[in-house]
Amino acid sequence: MKRATILFMIILGTALVCLVAPLFGTKSLWSMLLGDAEQGAAAWDILWSIRLPRTILAFLAGCALAVSGLTFQAIFRNPLATPFTLGISSGASFGATAFIRFGLPLSLQGGLGAAFFAFLGAVLSVFVVYGLTRFKNAHSTASMLLAGVAVSYCFSSLILLMQYTADFHHSFQIVRWLMGGLEVVGYGRVITIAPFVFIGCLILLTFSHELNLMAAGEDLAVSRGVNVKRVIIGAFLVTSLMIGAVVSVCGPIGFIGMMVPHICRLLLGWDHRVLLPATIAFGGGFLVLCDTVSRTVFSPVEIPVGVITAMLGGPFFLWLLAGGSAERAYQKGQ
Repeated sequence: MKRATILFMIILGTALVCLVAPLFGTKSLWSMLLGDAEQGAAAWDILWSIRLPRTILAFLAGCALAVSGLTFQAIFRNPLATPFTLGISSGASFGATAFIRFGLPLSLQGGLGAAFFAFLGAVLSVFVVYGLTRFKNAHSTASMLLAGVAVSYCFSSLILLMQYTADFHHSFQIVRWLMGGLEVVGYGRVITIAPFVFIGCLILLTFSHELNLMAAGEDLAVSRGVNVKRVIIGAFLVTSLMIGAVVSVCGPIGFIGMMVPHICRLLLGWDHRVLLPATIAFGGGFLVLCDTVSRTVFSPVEIPVGVITAMLGGPFFLWLLAGGSAERAYQKGQ
């Protein structure tokens, strides 16, 4: 009953945040809605065309990042695993950086050229990591983790090379994209990532039993009849496509996949049947809240939401390290 109550409070809090967040920003809609008819019409236009799609985009991105982080932490049994552990973010960033640096002649409506190439980069990283593990004929978590780290470093070095050789204009664009952001007008980008997030979350929810056993160790999972190879590959592909879609649209937004699973685990324990829906809801609401802070605290200047999450993630990581909360939680789970 206690866990059910906490889960209900998380879902309720997320719903309230998502309902209130569109009303706040560089210009408060409250005063405009209470003004004359012209101001009221402008307020409704801002709400439906800018604020609401931005809130939905933040919610979807937060859900995907958080549940992917939880999945990787369970599979790798590593409290520091994040959605970007396997090089997906670096691959997507490389694709977008290449598009910006070389000014490739793909012009898509709404600036989606960088997003398209970012998704291609994410897919490329997935194939490279999977190809390396197949080449070594080893699908263990350690092999996949090492392959992901190696691929991530390779893409990061290429990004630095292109940024160094770019002119000032392209260099600024690259840096800004790498900060992550949720600036959006209309629902085009929301529609782009929504199928990936919905389908990915539904598939991961069906893995709750397997993740419980995987978090306790591969040997125990095998003894209980879990096909470890199938779970690892399936979770890897599902999370990779989700993160690739999110990063291609929003840029690399860090620390959500590390912070949210830890918070939910401290509140609800280790049962992934409860943890997965709680993490999905909390992650979406948390990123919506961070985005609201990024566009209100320093108003009229908007700070990229990736900067806000990084400012929160650093102290959170130090708190985990100093307090030993992560180690105690994993020892308790094991």
